[in-house]
Amino acid sequence: MVHGDWRRGLILVGNLEEAAERAARWLVEKTPIRTLRDWATSFSLWPVHLTTSCCGAEFAALYAPKYDAERLGSLPFTHPRNTNLMLIEGTLTRKMARVARITWEQMPWPKFVIAMGACAFTGGLFYNSYNIVLVQDVLPVDYYVPGCPPPPEAVADALIKLQKKVREGKWRPRDVEDKGKLEELMQPVYTKAERYRESVVSWRRLLEGL
Repeated sequence: MVHGDWRRGLILVGNLEEAAERAARWLVEKTPIRTLRDWATSFSLWPVHLTTSCCGAEFAALYAPKYDAERLGSLPFTHPRNTNLMLIEGTLTRKMARVARITWEQMPWPKFVIAMGACAFTGGLFYNSYNIVLVQDVLPVDYYVPGCPPPPEAVADALIKLQKKVREGKWRPRDVEDKGKLEELMQPVYTKAERYRESVVSWRRLLEGL
């Protein structure tokens, strides 16, 4: 916010950090900064190392010397906060679906999801199991790679298509559309996390009072 006569000088008041954050956000969405950002992101697709099921063997082959997906600009990382791509490798059980969702929530934007294998998006052999969760119910999927399991070449093709999508600026922050199943699955986890947070706060207050 600006106050005062400009001929006598300007007086800037208000929250400077908030104004700087808004200005940076506005600038990043303008050409050519946005074009450069998307170009750099397309060659920095780093999947988090989270193996959910047997398609993990094909994931490993994709980054092994024969196919060497690193030459495409993709390199597996260990920490969710340092990654921007998640490959769901086949079946998602209820337990692993919760883990995948928590991991995805820790990843910074922009972030993307590729689902490998028939089990990921139809259930495959386990389509009628009580314990199977479809990936599209917990994560916003950008590309599906069919097969049982899909070969490394197919996953590499999905990576290339995702790179093209990012470079063309055709991505936006998004989440699953129907959150009914997601809330049902994750509510126990969020409740447990909230109880843990409250206990930490109460213990901290107790220690500060000693």
